[in-house]
This record gives sequence, C-alpha cells and structure tokens, in this order.
Amino acid sequence: MTKLPLDGVRVIDFTQVMLGPCCTQMLADYGADVIKIEKEKIGDLSRWSLGSDPDGLNNPVFSSLNRNKRSVALDLKTQEARDQVLALLDDADVVVNNFRPGVMERMGFGYEALKARNPRIIFGVGTGFGLEGPNVHKGGQDVLAQAVTGVMSRRADPAIPMSIYPTALCDYSAGMHLVQGILLALMQREKTGVGQLVSVSLYDSMLAMQMQEAAAHMMRGRDLNWAAFPLTGVFETTDKPIVMVGAFKPNPLKDICEALEIEDLSQEERFKDFDSQMANRPELQKLFREHFARKDSAHWLARLEGVDILCAPVRTLADALEDEQTLVNGMIVEAGRTENGPVRVIGSPISMSDAPLVVRQFPPRLGEHNDEVLGELAAPVRKADVA
Repeated sequence: MTKLPLDGVRVIDFTQVMLGPCCTQMLADYGADVIKIEKEKIGDLSRWSLGSDPDGLNNPVFSSLNRNKRSVALDLKTQEARDQVLALLDDADVVVNNFRPGVMERMGFGYEALKARNPRIIFGVGTGFGLEGPNVHKGGQDVLAQAVTGVMSRRADPAIPMSIYPTALCDYSAGMHLVQGILLALMQREKTGVGQLVSVSLYDSMLAMQMQEAAAHMMRGRDLNWAAFPLTGVFETTDKPIVMVGAFKPNPLKDICEALEIEDLSQEERFKDFDSQMANRPELQKLFREHFARKDSAHWLARLEGVDILCAPVRTLADALEDEQTLVNGMIVEAGRTENGPVRVIGSPISMSDAPLVVRQFPPRLGEHNDEVLGELAAPVRKADVA
C-alpha cells in the first residue's frame, strides 16, 4: 500500500464531541497514528449523543467521527494514568484537545509543561472563543457560535423567524481549520525543528466564514446577503421545490423570463438593473413564485438549464445519500459491521490520487487498545521518521 502523507506522525487525541474529533479523524485518515485518550467507563461524550442505541457506545454519531483511531480509556485522576499519558506525549508529534482553556493545565498536560518535556510537540487546541479575552472561560458550542457571530441573524428575508442551522457548521469549519493549522505547524517544524501552539475557535471560524460580508460592512457599510439577492430563491412547483441563482451573467433576468415564458421584465423601469431589482425584490419574487407554482420541478429545471441559469432540486439528505454522484465520489464508506448491520459513514471530501482513504481501524470500542498502546511503552522509545 502507498505510504500515506502522515505515516510516522503520532497524535495524542483528548478531543470529544465534534470540533476536535473531526480534526483528528482527518489526520488519522491520511496516516497519522491517532491515540484517543478517553475517560474510563464514559469515554467521548459523543458516545452518548443518541441516548440508548443498539450499538451502545459505538453509536452512529461516534462512529462517524472516530474511524482509524485507537482508544485508550484511563482514569486521569490517578498518578499512574497521568504518567502513562506523559510517556505517550514524550514520544508524540501532536496533541489535540478541545477543552475549555485551563483544563489541560490542571491535568498537567498544558502546552508549556509539554514543550519543556518535548520541544517538538505541536499543541493543537480548539475552543469556543479563543485563549484570551473577555469570553475565554465561557462554554463554546456550535449553536452559541451561530448566535454570537451574526450567522443566526442573517436570513434571506427579515420576515423569516431566526432559527438554528441544523448542521454543525461551526464545529466542522473550526475542526478543518485546526487540521490546517496542525499541518502548517508540521511543515514549519521541518524548518525549525521545534513545535508550537496552534489554536482555533468556533468564534473565529464563523467570522472567517463571513469574510466577504464582513469586508462589505466594514469598508462600505453595506449588508451583503447572498440569499437575499433579487434573482435568487427557493420556489415551490407543483411537486417539489427548486432553488434558482440568477447571477454571473450580463442580464440573468432576461434569461429567467425566457425560461418562464413571460415578457422580459428587465425592460421595465422597476427591474432594469440590480439596484432596481433589489428595491423591488418582494414584487419580483412574488412573480417568480406565481409562475413556478404552475408546473413541476422537472419542467422548470429543464427550462432554466436551457438558458444557463443555475438551478437545482431541493432534496433531502436521504436523497443526496442515494445519488449516484455521492457513490462515484466515494463519499460513503463502510467502517466495519455490528450485529445491527454495516457501519456506514461519510468518507473524506479530499480525494488524493496517491493517498486514497482506507479504513484501517474501525471506530474503536471504549478502551479497546489499552493493552496494545500501553504495552508499546515498554518498547524502545519511538522517534517519528517525519518532521
């Protein structure tokens, strides 16, 4: 098998729930030896996300975030367990956690303490708000990050009630930023020979996701809202809703009108240009809704695609998982089987021609690798063969 990009890199993983585990799973998928340190008898909190589950502590949520890792369950209140973890950290390249600031320090695993023992260590941490500042000790969580960064308040129409975005976009984006930071630190260590602290936060990741909107606000005092553009929207048809994005063309309204088989509204004063269309958006959107409601989604998608207007059906997750494109892209992988059936999870969104994703280790049972990993401590000290 081709050597993976992170072969030889050892990661000690204290993470739980999503921000941290999605980061360390990405590292594990591409070759890192990720040793997951879990609380004895309890483990990662995501093991309990679905309450009672047929697969117990290896429920679908945990399984989706923890393939290709080894689990060690310890009682870190004991000196013996802390000494074992320190021995692992002495020989590690990366340590990752997403506790509140101060937790790792209280356990004796803070950055300064670890750096003194292992100057090459890269200390990755994900928090709610950062490592300093007025909110440093507040609990961080995906929904809270949506609220405090302005994401939740942004809607296509002010009349739409504010709501929680149902997918953990903050956790995932911060987790991927943490992957990037760790990889950058590994590259820099090749040049300097020493590690460093890498920190990301839900707060910063959500502000970064709004980089275009933030620049428009700070530099021009404008509210940039892509969902509120006049020729963009979700429209009901006689069977299923569709989404349309009228953009990236000299006069998209003209083409939309051609698809709808109506007169060219762009010739009217009230809709003659973007600013006019924005000023009269409610009226324009009402006209679109009336016309789209007359025929089915297949008809309108064909008409819109015929004039090169961006459009798509609005589907459920179940629809997307069954789509041939999902299968062709390798986005569903099998990570073992239980008595309840196959463990089917989402694969990696990164496709590398010489480093394909391989499930080398099924999502581990709590403490499954205690003997294996702790037994390695008796072996000669391992030194990573990569920076």
